[in-house]
Order: sequence, then C-alpha cells, then structure tokens
Amino acid sequence: MLHTRLCDLLGLAAVVGMALPGFGQETPAAHFHHLHLNATDPAAAIEFYISKFDSEKARFAGVMEAVWAQKSWLLFNKVPGPPPWELTSSLWHFGWGAEDMKATYQKHLDSGTRFFTPLTDISWLTNINFYYAYVEGPDRALIELNTAAHHHFGHLHLFSEDPLSAGEWYMKYFGATRRSRQPPSREPRFARGVQIGPSMSLMMDNVNIIIYPVQYSRQTYKDHWKEGQTAIVPTGGRVVDHVAFSFDNLPEALEKMRKEGVKVTAEIRAIAGTKVRSAFVEGPDQIRIELVEAHAAKP
Repeated sequence: MLHTRLCDLLGLAAVVGMALPGFGQETPAAHFHHLHLNATDPAAAIEFYISKFDSEKARFAGVMEAVWAQKSWLLFNKVPGPPPWELTSSLWHFGWGAEDMKATYQKHLDSGTRFFTPLTDISWLTNINFYYAYVEGPDRALIELNTAAHHHFGHLHLFSEDPLSAGEWYMKYFGATRRSRQPPSREPRFARGVQIGPSMSLMMDNVNIIIYPVQYSRQTYKDHWKEGQTAIVPTGGRVVDHVAFSFDNLPEALEKMRKEGVKVTAEIRAIAGTKVRSAFVEGPDQIRIELVEAHAAKP
C-alpha cells in the first residue's frame, strides 16, 4: 500500500511543515476546531487516544469529557452499536507524526496496539527515510503515524471525486492555504499503478488537510465497496462523523455560505449541555461539517 502523503512530498512540504500562500480569502479565516467520532464506549476511546498519542484528557466547554491534542479537540458521541467504518466516505483517516518512526512503531507493538497497515517504507519515493503505518483505533477508526519533525496531531486525509474543486472550496470558505509550490494539475497521477492525483494539500492552523482522488480508495480498498457502489457515502453516522471549524462571527460565516448555495443542514443552536453555539453544513463529497462559534481552547 502506498503512503497517503504522496501529493505532499514534492518539495517535502509535509516534513518541513511550511505553509504556502493560497488563493484570495473571500471569507475570514476559520480555525481547525475538532473531529467528532462515534464510539460504542467513549470513555475507553478517550483512554486509548491519550495513552497512545500525544494528547490529554480535558473537558470540552467544561462539561464534556474529550481529548485535547495541541490545538484541536477529539469529541465523542456514544452510539449503541459499532458505527460503519469502511473507507468509502470522504473522511479517510487522521494522524500524528513521529520523529523516529521505527522506534515509535515498536513501542506501539510492545504496548499491544493493533495495526491496520504495518510499518511501511516509502523512502523509494521521498529520497529520505520515510515510514508510515495505520493504527486501528476504537470502533476501527483509522489513525496514521508517519515520519515527521514532530509527534503531534498533524493531519486529516480526505477522499474526493474532484480533489482540486474540493480544495478550492475549503480555501474559499475557511481560508485554508495550499502547501505546494507546484501549480495544481487535473492530470491523473499514478505511483506503482495506484492513482494518487489529482490531489490537494492544505493547511489550517497546525493541521494538514490532504485530499486524494476517490479512485485511490476504489483500488486500494476495493473490498470495502459493495457491488455496484460507485458514490462516496455521507460521513454522518460513521466512525468519523464530521470535522469542525470555528469562526469569530458564526452567523456571518453561515449566512455567506447559505447565500452562495452551500447546503445548511442544521441552524445555529447551542451544543448540547454547553453554551457554545454551532451549525452544520454539507461540504464536498457529502462530508458533514460543523461550524463553531469559539476557537478551540483547553479549559
């Protein structure tokens, strides 16, 4: 299996971590706020993340047990049964870096961590020592560990039918910036027979959002796709339910999106049990997106 950051490694942007200017920002820049997961046992899931990755337990809005990872939250919703996890939605995986990937991988093995994909060397592609592996998290959430200059929560990887248009959508409405010095190309790209482009790599705060063509999933995870299934499925209700971004002025941001045809799926209201307000929209490839009024901060 090919590593998920092939689109980033032109110029080694993923390792260096330097964001490059994007297109003009028509909307005030948003901030990466949280990932929301469905879990059969949220308490156990929280313990898993804080014991395995650089993160800590904290209370979101002072009331909800959650995981705090540097500048972002992982929030959990309790569900009665295992949520769908197959890699057929736009939310593929999220991940942490590792300065010494071999040592980190061995430490995980010694602690009993289950891996969906074992340690994989793609130095042939990057011209530097570069490794990755996929951890199988609670309820089969997919978590990447990869060679990086840090060991923090660092990226979110998406699938899209049109990665360039999806990337431009995030740039327009959330102020994300591109990380490649190369001009975007719609030409399909392949590595060892697997389609990896067109693709887009963006930065929001300290989180790299990478968008791959869905053809990668159809080739690499073809057993996840039901017979006759061709379309990406909505993220709502799956193990990774949605991603959230915050704005200083939530009503203004939501109204701009509404006027420009973005589908609003839930109006502004307080998040249950808190005073924090949010709304929901549908993004590219039926991804569920929460818009939050208040930047992510550890209480």
